[in-house]
Amino acid sequence: MSQGGGLGRAGRRFLRFLLGRPSPDEASGGSAEYRDPEPTRLGANGSLPDQDRGRRVFDDRWRRRGATRIGRGWIVYARSTTVVAKSELIDAGIAHIRDEVMPTLLGIDGCIGLSMLVDRSSGRCIVTSAWETEEAMRASEEQLRPVRDHAAEILGGRTQVDEWEIEIAVLHRDHTTQPGACVRAIWVQMDARQAKRVVDVYKSVLLPEIQEFDGFCSASLMVDRTSGYAVSSVTFDSREAMLRTRNLAAVVRERGAREASGEVVEVGEFELALAHLRVPEMA
Repeated sequence: MSQGGGLGRAGRRFLRFLLGRPSPDEASGGSAEYRDPEPTRLGANGSLPDQDRGRRVFDDRWRRRGATRIGRGWIVYARSTTVVAKSELIDAGIAHIRDEVMPTLLGIDGCIGLSMLVDRSSGRCIVTSAWETEEAMRASEEQLRPVRDHAAEILGGRTQVDEWEIEIAVLHRDHTTQPGACVRAIWVQMDARQAKRVVDVYKSVLLPEIQEFDGFCSASLMVDRTSGYAVSSVTFDSREAMLRTRNLAAVVRERGAREASGEVVEVGEFELALAHLRVPEMA
């Protein structure tokens, strides 16, 4: 699996934003490399084994609020704040962001959501806010700077901030997340001219398989057409459910990358500490 050493500047910055840490050619350290286990074999018709299929629970569709609709997907503007926290302060930081920061953010005009991913092994915490327009995101900076700095103090680390324009190309929910949910994120490098094909393959080939994973909660695909990168995030009900699907995920991921002519750059697994995004389902 490539670690992104040959990426261009835009690609490295996009990876840093999505992954919440510098790419390997920009900095050393960070989380230990995730390695795929031996893959599970597909059936004769290319489907996943019956015994590994889960059961869908119910369809929890959200109404449209905020994000801008275009012909391809929803365009949102995102500000990502990364903090390398002290492990003993992570829980206090999550509570502060949930109880103090999130209500403040969601009360600002143009803010349509917030999420927080946590890698307790490295202490890396990624808080991402989503905005309806670039103007709304920029206008919030002065108000939110002291809020962000105070949160970093509680977590015991320093902040790194990045801002991006991203297309949410696919968003599908089986049911809402509950405490203990975890996320597997896959970053893919592609030819920006093939973005439509990548989205089509995700919808028609990958998503039907992914949504049958045991413990599946939701899946999304975000695309940066400028840098030619996409990230798929699959949320599971628990860490145990996420770990049980590693074999199947590797098979589906390899097939999808092959059919879409993309390259899997990195795979990461995180605790989903907070999730609140007001955009509709688009699968």
